[in-house]
Amino acid sequence: MSDTPKQGCDQWGPVLHAFIDGELDLVRAAELEAHLAGCPDCRAEMERVRGVRQRIGRDGVRFKMPEEVRAQVLTALSREQAAGLQAQRRVETASPWSRFFRFVRDWSFVPSLAALAASAMLFVNAPAPELGIQDQLLASHVQSMLADHLVDVQTSNQHTVKPWFNGRIDFSPPVNDLAKDGFPLVGGRVDYIGGRVVAALVYRRNGHVINLFVWPQTAGRQTDSEHDGYNMAKWSANGLVFWAVSDVSAGDLAAFRSSFMRAAAGM
Repeated sequence: MSDTPKQGCDQWGPVLHAFIDGELDLVRAAELEAHLAGCPDCRAEMERVRGVRQRIGRDGVRFKMPEEVRAQVLTALSREQAAGLQAQRRVETASPWSRFFRFVRDWSFVPSLAALAASAMLFVNAPAPELGIQDQLLASHVQSMLADHLVDVQTSNQHTVKPWFNGRIDFSPPVNDLAKDGFPLVGGRVDYIGGRVVAALVYRRNGHVINLFVWPQTAGRQTDSEHDGYNMAKWSANGLVFWAVSDVSAGDLAAFRSSFMRAAAGM
């Protein structure tokens, strides 16, 4: 068997090993997860590499970094961090989630041991204010794809998804399949945002995931925003607040909002 997936997946072949080692940034890892869901060749290649590594580890021949080399890596890391202290101070006022994304991006090339040491030094010393709603929404959106927990109930049948929420949340979210508008329903799950359990409806747009978070709220204004490279749309209707989060374009997300609002209103 060849060491890389078939032609057509060349862009993913070089990063499969980094993905298995946990060295990809969250956004790139989410893109690869989406690709793996529809590419059996890349999935087979990934399982082959994992199998080889498991056999190596089981036979007791895995390379162990000498202590002197480990000490040199940590010393070099400390020097590098001292050199970047001034740049770190400039981002201390940014949100914790923004600082985390910047950290992952900046250190994605460092071996896993050094990255672990860097993360410990950065986050142990950093203040830990409570994440804002937008940060929590973005974290849940990314985690749902990375942790293989996109849906608890997987079906495009809205009449199955809607009653599934009964007894799991204390409100009834509107559920509509928007496939005719190019936004097919994938399913739903429960999530935790802002200190309460919420409903999360999952849709797709040309392979991209749209997470729609829903919870009760009596008032709220319609807003659109961009957060760490993801687009967000918020609106309120019938005593509920809706937050849509995705990496689709702002235009596609606005079209999704309009389509969902029309369907929810029975138009």
